Amino acid sequence: MQHESLLNRLAALDTNTVSDALDFLGLPGATVGLRPLWNCPRIVGRASTVLLAPKSGNAPTVHLITPVIEQIASNDRVLVIAGGIEGISCWGDILANAATGKQIRGTVIDGFSRDIDGSEAIGYPVYGRGVTMISARNRVVQIDAGVPITVAGVEVREDDYVIADTCGTVFISQAAIEKVLDLGERIARRQDGMVEAVRSGRSVAEVMHDTQFEAIRVEQA
Repeated sequence: MQHESLLNRLAALDTNTVSDALDFLGLPGATVGLRPLWNCPRIVGRASTVLLAPKSGNAPTVHLITPVIEQIASNDRVLVIAGGIEGISCWGDILANAATGKQIRGTVIDGFSRDIDGSEAIGYPVYGRGVTMISARNRVVQIDAGVPITVAGVEVREDDYVIADTCGTVFISQAAIEKVLDLGERIARRQDGMVEAVRSGRSVAEVMHDTQFEAIRVEQA
């Protein structure tokens, strides 16, 4: 499958390289502040978007995010959640167990998680802004899913590509994924060569001169 091949190529890179590729192409996607909430594995997959909002009224509601988890039927998904409230949880260990049962690859929250030890105990990756103990119940509701959302200032659409590691989280649109991967792979090869050059004794000032990075742009053209 094409998507599987693209995901394998993306998994061979890291967020630094993907961010550099987006920079060269003048595209958004790199975020600040969405980092691993425990010492979890990196995640690479395709976005299933969830939009939350503060609860208004007293009527009972379905617990947020559970309908999205129940509908997932492939093993390439990353839950991407926006619209939470500062300091209020929008993820927890029960959801993590449900997501693991659905072979979801991980969760990225533009917000907070609680019960993070529970996610860690089952090896479920969670990326976000921080941890809290304050429940979402009666405070936050899900208002939509599968729609464009804004995550740390970046628009993310259903099925966009996601890569997250210790440096943070990057989103790549479906339309741009192939050219981002092509360029990212060239950047990775050139940077590997630069590391080897420094290790072999070449001047780091020479190796890291702007002209060396400009050569990537020339290759791109």
